Amino acid sequence: MILEPLVAVGGALPGHLLTEVTALYAANRAFFALSGDFPDPDDIRVEQVAKALADELARPGTDVLLARSEGRLAGVAVTLAHHPDPTDPDPWIGLFVVAEELHRTGVGRRFAGLVEDRFREAGRTAVRLAVLENNPDALRFWTALGYLVIGHREDRALRRPCAVLRKPL
Repeated sequence: MILEPLVAVGGALPGHLLTEVTALYAANRAFFALSGDFPDPDDIRVEQVAKALADELARPGTDVLLARSEGRLAGVAVTLAHHPDPTDPDPWIGLFVVAEELHRTGVGRRFAGLVEDRFREAGRTAVRLAVLENNPDALRFWTALGYLVIGHREDRALRRPCAVLRKPL
């Protein structure tokens, strides 16, 4: 598996990548129904994904990482070098989505390990993320990888209840 950063070319995201990411998001209907990130989880459109990714990339210190396995898109992660809260010292995984057909195959575990490795190589000593309270499968996934729940709060964007998890690196 390899990670490649998503990079805008001439201010725009490449169309073929947007099509791949949109298909991956659309196949993860259950997650996007829980998250409310798109108005209709049964009809996620390229334009919506393009806007969401462009908004992420516009934030300083944010990376969108594409995981490829056997030549195909296996997952998307959005990472933040610094949380907007200045008292929070850790980087964050803001979004982590694995292709639906690859769930429970070990791909997510490998992908998460590569994201953690990037933070280690950057000299970071821990990483945080938030799991929606209505997503017990995600909570089980992250705790199985060694993340510990350190608190509960609403997310900043949509005010959804979340568990905050942290893992020392």
